[in-house]
Amino acid sequence: MTAPDNTLAPATAPHDLVAAAGHPGGGGNVRPGYDPRLANEDLAPLRKQKWTWYNIFAFWMSDVHSVGGYVTAGSLFALGIAAWQVLVALVVGIVIVQVFANLVAKPSQKTGVPYPVVNRAIFGVRGANIPAVIRGIIAIAWYGVQTFLAAQSLNIVFLKFIPGSAALLDVSFLGLSALGWISFAILWVAQVALFWNGMEVIRRFIDFAGPAVYVVMIVLAIYLVSQAGWENIDLNLSDPAAAPHDFWGTIGLMAMAVGIVVAYFAGPMLNFGDFARYGRSFGQVKKGNFWGLPVNFLFFSILTVLTAAATLPVFGELILDPIHTVEAIDTPFAILLGGLTFVTATVGINIVANFIAPAFDFSNVAPQKISWRMGGMIAAVGSVFLMPWNWYSDATAIHYSLGILAALIGPLFGLLVAGYYIAAKQRIKTDDMFTMSETGAYWYRNGYNPNAMKTLLVAGIPTILIAILPKTFADAGLFDVSWIGNFTWFIGCALGFVAFVVFERRDPQVPTFAGETEGISDGTAPEPTAVTGEPTA
Repeated sequence: MTAPDNTLAPATAPHDLVAAAGHPGGGGNVRPGYDPRLANEDLAPLRKQKWTWYNIFAFWMSDVHSVGGYVTAGSLFALGIAAWQVLVALVVGIVIVQVFANLVAKPSQKTGVPYPVVNRAIFGVRGANIPAVIRGIIAIAWYGVQTFLAAQSLNIVFLKFIPGSAALLDVSFLGLSALGWISFAILWVAQVALFWNGMEVIRRFIDFAGPAVYVVMIVLAIYLVSQAGWENIDLNLSDPAAAPHDFWGTIGLMAMAVGIVVAYFAGPMLNFGDFARYGRSFGQVKKGNFWGLPVNFLFFSILTVLTAAATLPVFGELILDPIHTVEAIDTPFAILLGGLTFVTATVGINIVANFIAPAFDFSNVAPQKISWRMGGMIAAVGSVFLMPWNWYSDATAIHYSLGILAALIGPLFGLLVAGYYIAAKQRIKTDDMFTMSETGAYWYRNGYNPNAMKTLLVAGIPTILIAILPKTFADAGLFDVSWIGNFTWFIGCALGFVAFVVFERRDPQVPTFAGETEGISDGTAPEPTAVTGEPTA
């Protein structure tokens, strides 16, 4: 394995409107010989990889500390099983997430490139646009949803401190009230401004946001528990009148809890290479994953269930949504602090889970026309045109649109893991991911790996059917097998992994570069003892 050639390509004119406006690219080393149809400074291997384990830890804090994370964690304790059984399932689920996050992180950290570029080694230099577009569309939709949910928190603050703003609820346009538009616009602009300033500013924001949310959550938990009295706290949030489950019923619910945890992190896991590429070493990334996933999520879940359990004796009803909890306290300070905190938390998860990913994805489609920033703007503008407030509350609409696309996340994950660890044997020729030459290692057949295309069909179609048919059967009054939906990711991941391995064994396409060392990123090689901040391949 050789050190990277840090010779820069000759200076060229700005390749898009963003660069022309005075905002340079993303720190990648566009080497001479890189095809402009595949490369820009946002997609090319990084010159320096500077993130420490704490930055990765903060990334996961931002991903977990959201209204969605709060409600998800709280809902696990309302499944009808004992609190300790929930904790066991939670630990199992989050350790699975940790292992998978490590798997998807390695190729990006070793090569210094984001997820859509790594996929070129598996899907082909053209075929990699297929998973990129799928992931980008999902992220745009959820970006709009998360911005809308954060706007709901901001609405509460406005209504408390500016009573006259209630009149704006009576005026609507395209299905959203005038107050909703104001809050949505404020958050939309704030997120775009944060993103526009680049990855270093985003890193600083998530370094701050995660701990800040923890401080407020701890204060909220202490306040509510003190109001309720510890003796009145019951961590079992299930209906007390419900009949107890037998052994197999309990095991089934625990498995469901594991599935819910993994499904919640499915998107960020697939996206994680976009962030792991900045890690100083794979060891730093793994350490950040340990603190950010099992340790952080377990502590966050305990705080969540304590807070939710205390709402029953304090307010007379169980409240799982933290926005409604803060609203129920009904003091100006609590509403201001809580509202702004959950706005910050939602902005954090939106940036890391739903903004960065489509930015890289759309840039990957046309690197010389779309920079990382321009890709992010496409996502931001697209989220408005999708008008999430009109369909977010319609479970059927989400199920038959986003549900179908989301069902492909599992197969894409399994395909990537099989491609890198089994087919490529953790060996990638980084420079060949940036050439359209027919002699390039990843040209395959006209830029597409036929095995990856077949795998996407073989694994994708059954997974989509598993995602949509149970609801169709239930709505038709036939039978209810909706429980299988909690395991869609696992099924898709397994199908994608196995199918690609089988196709590659029958007709090998992915090169392993046996005996070569020049320009090869070898994931099996030991890491250097001294970290210089330069890419390791």
